[in-house]
Amino acid sequence: MRIIGLISGTSVDGIDAALVETEGAGWNLRITLLNGITLPYPPDLRSHILEVCAGAPLSMAELASLDDAIAHCFAQAARQVQAGHPPADLIGSHGQTVFHRPPGARLADAIESSQSSQPSLIPAASGLGYSLQLGRGSLIAHITGIHTISNFRAADIALGGQGAPLVPPVDAALLSHPTLTRCVQNIGGIGNVAFLPLRDQVLRHAPVLPEICGSASKPVQPAEPVSVLLGWDTGPGNALLDWVVHQLSGGTQPYDQNGAWAASGQPCLELVHQWLQDPYFHLPPPKSTGRELFGAEYGRRCLADAAERGLSDADTLATLTELTAASIVHSYRAFLPHMPDQVLLCGGGSRNGYLRSRLAALLDPIPVLTTDEVGLHADFKEAIAFAVLAHWRWQNFPGNFPDVTGAADPALLGEIHLARR
Repeated sequence: MRIIGLISGTSVDGIDAALVETEGAGWNLRITLLNGITLPYPPDLRSHILEVCAGAPLSMAELASLDDAIAHCFAQAARQVQAGHPPADLIGSHGQTVFHRPPGARLADAIESSQSSQPSLIPAASGLGYSLQLGRGSLIAHITGIHTISNFRAADIALGGQGAPLVPPVDAALLSHPTLTRCVQNIGGIGNVAFLPLRDQVLRHAPVLPEICGSASKPVQPAEPVSVLLGWDTGPGNALLDWVVHQLSGGTQPYDQNGAWAASGQPCLELVHQWLQDPYFHLPPPKSTGRELFGAEYGRRCLADAAERGLSDADTLATLTELTAASIVHSYRAFLPHMPDQVLLCGGGSRNGYLRSRLAALLDPIPVLTTDEVGLHADFKEAIAFAVLAHWRWQNFPGNFPDVTGAADPALLGEIHLARR
């Protein structure tokens, strides 16, 4: 199948689109990247999305208009990425997350302890999580004429899961190695990790496709539980750094190119240690987070702490970059069964030379590479993942992994929107 994967992450810097060709089934899958593009949002739309992510109120009519505007952009990205190629068979669209509230009391305690200014976001102890992605799949299917799968998180959340991260099973299928354990570390707006066991362990424990695809209400169950594949959100990534750069530059810089500004400063390690006491970093997986915890309010507190210590702008950025790297390494040491043989970076943060150098220093002697170096494009890996998740949904193959998300069972992820040809 030729499948288009679409996603815009927490950084809201544009829509990543990947056109892939898939071969195989389940976790025994091979993909070929045919094309990849990033389509920036129109500036006014991006600003509006960021305002909504920060808690700006919307009427229902305004919400519907924003949902449609994002869907139109996603459809445009789908059209552009397949230009010059045969028509795609399927689209897998993650959409644009504007709100994410994990389930359970543990994160409620973490938010309350971190003195969030938005107590209304604290979930009830017994309630399900909630995650809202805009850019409705039905409109994408209507515009493109291509069957579209969207709303991937809902089925996992309905089973008590976090709805995130959803990419670790894809990482296991595409990046597990016969002799090396790996951590695949995505540094998007938020950081998330997948810990991959050896390849034979992955395939031995993978769910098996039925001989005849059954009802969507009866997903395929794994033959035995897989406790060796792990994944969770490690904490802040580019979204916090980008927000601080925007503040410190008076709105003239959207991000720190290659980490050059941060590299000119000196991190305050005492402040990094203080920030690492935030309860989220000490919650055991499964866990997920977003701008609701590591957003503007968190950034303001970090800037206030830096000003209290008399840090320069460069020192402040160096310290926040160190927090991003240190939170990843702390997460590995606290929650992995053992440290990996390799770390593979992807996402926008993999292009930040200073951040990558700090991770390499903190993880030494573990090699820190990018997924480019093992054959999977680091800029489009997340978009590729949602193409794969769409492939699995079309095959009635479960896409979540309960040990990662905390769901009670495997589930078929995504809602299918058939297009009129």
